[in-house]
Amino acid sequence: MKPYDGYMGKALFVDLTNRTHSLFPWTDEDRRRTLGGKVMAADILLHHIRPGMKAFDEDNWLVVTTGPLTGCGCPNSSRFNISTISPLTGIVTSSNCGGDFGLWLKRAGYDAVIFTGKSETPVTVSILHNDVVFSDASALWGKTTMETQEMLPKRTGKLVIGPAGENKVLYACVFSNERTAGRGGVGAVFGDKKLKAVTAFGTALPTVRDREKLRKTNEKWVHILKTHPLTGRQLPKLGTAGLIAPMQAHKILATKNFSAGRFDGFEKISGEELAEKHLVTNAACTTCAIRCARMVKVDDKVVKGPELEILGLLGANILNDDLEKIIRWNYVLDELGMDSISAAGTVAFAMELKEKGVHDFGLEFGKTDNIEEIFEKIARREGEYDMLANGSRWLSEQFGGKEYAINAKGMELAAYTPRHAVGHGLGYATSNRGGCHLNAGYLVVVEGLGLDVDALTYHGKAALAIMFQNLMEAVSAGGECLFTSYAVLPGFLIDKPNWPLTKIILAAFPYVGPVINLLSHFTKAPKINIPLLPESYAIKYATGLRSTMASMLTWGAYGYNAERMANVILGQKADADQLPGRLTDEPQEPNDPRTKVPLDKMKPVYYRARGWKDGIPKWHRLKSLGIQIDKSVYDEAVKEAYR
Repeated sequence: MKPYDGYMGKALFVDLTNRTHSLFPWTDEDRRRTLGGKVMAADILLHHIRPGMKAFDEDNWLVVTTGPLTGCGCPNSSRFNISTISPLTGIVTSSNCGGDFGLWLKRAGYDAVIFTGKSETPVTVSILHNDVVFSDASALWGKTTMETQEMLPKRTGKLVIGPAGENKVLYACVFSNERTAGRGGVGAVFGDKKLKAVTAFGTALPTVRDREKLRKTNEKWVHILKTHPLTGRQLPKLGTAGLIAPMQAHKILATKNFSAGRFDGFEKISGEELAEKHLVTNAACTTCAIRCARMVKVDDKVVKGPELEILGLLGANILNDDLEKIIRWNYVLDELGMDSISAAGTVAFAMELKEKGVHDFGLEFGKTDNIEEIFEKIARREGEYDMLANGSRWLSEQFGGKEYAINAKGMELAAYTPRHAVGHGLGYATSNRGGCHLNAGYLVVVEGLGLDVDALTYHGKAALAIMFQNLMEAVSAGGECLFTSYAVLPGFLIDKPNWPLTKIILAAFPYVGPVINLLSHFTKAPKINIPLLPESYAIKYATGLRSTMASMLTWGAYGYNAERMANVILGQKADADQLPGRLTDEPQEPNDPRTKVPLDKMKPVYYRARGWKDGIPKWHRLKSLGIQIDKSVYDEAVKEAYR
């Protein structure tokens, strides 16, 4: 019997410069330490990157990884991850996708593929069982994401970029089917390497350690997802778009470039409006038991509908209540291969530049007739819109306005404004890849969108943020959709908010930080699992790895610390965990000083609990997690972080 099942046992290394391929060394010990997915990618990059390395360097690696549950028949397990140095932020980005490429990559016999080098001409890489084929992609260059996929062989896994990636828009993304690896500009790195498309095909399947126990676990897991109020009711009924109304109610709907948290026209861009007037049918990623995707019509085509982020950021955040326009923009951005969150955040910043008389890009709050044309120009870097292709941080460095350039570490924030969800604000600031709501730990789900924990107190938020960040990191590493982690919240806390027990638990949440911190530091913990976290059982039965609640948190902590240390080596400074002044210095409600993010109060607590100093992992913390790094490299990186 091999040490671990669930894996294919091989990783592929592809050199685009020389058009060669080989196996990348990845051992069972590596699997035990990192599990897979984005934690595996973080470990690989940590041991490859060097000080001063840039996104468009020839030896910047693109690391595509799967999780051990991918291909094992588990619900919501088709996810795969792409990690690299981000051209938008200059640090490591990880971008998760629900397309079927990960499933096909494992069928081709590989758990991961790593791309290095640069092709001189556009290229397609076909990954087959025991072979890799390089093909000229000149005929695909210039095509949209869907046109490109239609021109590739059917019944294969596909990764493609659109014109935005080809032109190295710093927030270009990568598509598999209609799903996207959206954040941090991974598509621009594909474009810089002239890698237009990757396909994968094979017939291999991973072995499973205990198929009968895994089958029973999957049955229980699907039942949990189908009966939970979030994954069984809200998401299937309205998708993520259903969050618009509760965000409005809790004053966290980003409005007019995050200057406010409520939008008068919210009902016109809501999930209810989308479902009533535009929904064709629900859809799902492969293996999904939730089916939260919306399918709508654009130009008589049935296409993927808008998610919460674009509804909020190209709705309320630019003072637009025209849902039909948002639906069309969503389609256009997907075809161009451009991250809707960063594109929308950049447009909102440009609108405020005009409002303040700083610079006029032809963009103005509430005026939207030229938005589609401008997206096309950004994707092709035409004229002065070449500047908008670099994101809001770059623009603020040219024109000023850093206090209202709504990003963290160079990455534009998602649609949840944090001044009425301060723990979520801490997550934005400490997220390794920048202003990401998921890498942040998505604490807003307990600060109003699921539970109703006091959203303005800073007490306990550091501990909760760490636990959620670590847990979601591990779920992603296993190959699972992060929405499955919603079910870790007992349903009665959501359905019965007025129960005395619910009120007691929610009131206690901010004060259980020490207990949560203790759990987060367990590296060798008792064999404890909880029924609402089936991932830990599934990993055990699929792979044979020792998998408990504590080991899930440890895998997550490993990934979070490895990624953070990679960022420090790349030059991230000790004061990098910041938010723009609008969110930390200006109360959202002028008469309530609590309605701003108290980062200065939360960060020291967060750092102590993480085992960090000023945002940098301490040496003993890395060692306790088993993260291997040369001490001289560590010392020099820390020294540079304070310069």
